[in-house]
Amino acid sequence: MNFNASTAPTGSVAIRFRRAGLAVAAAAAVVGTALPAVAGVSTPPRAWQDVVVTGAGAEAAATTVTAAGGRVLVSLPLVHGVAARLPVGAHLGPEWKVAPQRELRVAATPTAVTTGTAAPLRATLGLPENGSEGRGVTVAVVDTGIADVPDLAGQIVDRVDVTGTGAGDGYGHGTFMAGLIAGTGAASGGAYRGVAPGAELVDVKVADAKGSTDLITVLRGLQWVSRHRVDVLNLSLSSNSPLPYQIDPLTQALEALWRNGVMVVVPSGNDGPDTGSVTSPGSDPNLLTAGGLDEQGTADRADDVVGGWSGRGPTWQGDAKPDLVAPGGHVVSLRSPGSVIDTANPQARVGTDYFRGSGTSMGTAVTSGVVAAVLDQRPQLRPDAIKRLLTATAYDAAGLATAAGGGAGGLDAARAIERAPRWSASRSEVQRERDNATVGRDATRWADLEKAMTNGDAAAAEAAWSRLSSGSRDWSARAWAQLDPAARAWAARAWAARAWAGADSEWAARAWAARAWAARAWASDEWAARAWAGDDWAARAWAARAWAGDDWAARAWASEKWAARAWAWRTE
Repeated sequence: MNFNASTAPTGSVAIRFRRAGLAVAAAAAVVGTALPAVAGVSTPPRAWQDVVVTGAGAEAAATTVTAAGGRVLVSLPLVHGVAARLPVGAHLGPEWKVAPQRELRVAATPTAVTTGTAAPLRATLGLPENGSEGRGVTVAVVDTGIADVPDLAGQIVDRVDVTGTGAGDGYGHGTFMAGLIAGTGAASGGAYRGVAPGAELVDVKVADAKGSTDLITVLRGLQWVSRHRVDVLNLSLSSNSPLPYQIDPLTQALEALWRNGVMVVVPSGNDGPDTGSVTSPGSDPNLLTAGGLDEQGTADRADDVVGGWSGRGPTWQGDAKPDLVAPGGHVVSLRSPGSVIDTANPQARVGTDYFRGSGTSMGTAVTSGVVAAVLDQRPQLRPDAIKRLLTATAYDAAGLATAAGGGAGGLDAARAIERAPRWSASRSEVQRERDNATVGRDATRWADLEKAMTNGDAAAAEAAWSRLSSGSRDWSARAWAQLDPAARAWAARAWAARAWAGADSEWAARAWAARAWAARAWASDEWAARAWAGDDWAARAWAARAWAGDDWAARAWASEKWAARAWAWRTE
């Protein structure tokens, strides 16, 4: 996000990982090696490190952390783990994924005088001037807090501050997002009315007045959301995480909420315009990722272009992103009086109650408002169906082509709302719901299989496979049946013999395999249907090339014929 309309944003309102944290996370997520033991001497740890431990469940993770001499900071059932403080060098075993704590910062650099006239937001979306969309829908704004301002009077139904810094918005970002989503326009005679003024807001404060936060704090906020009634989650933050989305604790938490029926909207990030500049969690193919479009100050869609700052795909894992683009350039929303952004940029004020800014944060919030408006019309729609509805109804413009970073095109609120009452889940979406329920009932058995595969124990894996229900086996066969060339190439690198042979340097691929293949991370995700769909991968690429010919396959699996018995019968 950037409160500067005359230049492209030079920094995202984003989760920014320190370089040191990036290096640690990219190299490995295990926390070093065990400290040497000296007989009869209690060796104190040289240092401590805060981490997120995920795997077989929160209770088991807590037990494992305690046994390793660590201390549990907070339970995170949402990601099947805990946040913990471990001695540097503690080793928890291969079945646990350990992601280092990262310092995160909301970074905005509004500097220049704001000029020009912004097109009325609701008009550009095709919405009536005085609508009350979003009634009965609750939107969680996970951000820097929300200030008490006239346009949000009566809109905020719950608040939680996981930062411990007190209520309010000392930075100014969360209030801006809240105004785009559900501002009533009370201070402007309706001129700056939000997209879904009938919606209710939940203020989930995860960053302090300096815009600073960290991975564990954000996860605590998402854990809180999981225990409360929320329909939509707006996370206008982005991250340069080097971890695959299949194992990153942040994306795994967001996917868990998605599977539980919460529509999660995230940004593509402000690192554009280069190819591959989309950031996490916007790189997760399962979530709804919004880029930002610039309306050039008019309500005419023909001149719309993707903002030069908007992150573009494909992601480093080969997924096309963003899913669509929404108004994010020079938009006007609520000012948080006295906040850091407000006092540093008085030139960006619009009257006494509003502010102007640009970025994919704004496009994300606008999209969340449209989702709320759709749910007002059709509350039964699940996240996958809503995502498909919004992308199917997006509008075309020369400057919004997929190659230019526009995804499916520009968000058309009016068309999506009009179609919502008649929109139904696709056959694949219905099947994913069934798979989720079926595989979820086998969660413990899947955990046993995951552990056996991670340990390279063919006999235990075959035994665990045999204990799965026929529905789970049917799902896994369908999910693995085919793979497109891009995913096949990445899988070959990430899941080849060397990745599972046991070398610590290959942790990321080894951990990805365990988490992505297990039911928790795959169960009903669009990723399973889309990322593994295309060619006859199981029969030709996986069985013949990726496993059968590899040293690891020959050593770990061939003698038991597990692959042939368990997989081939479904893929012939």
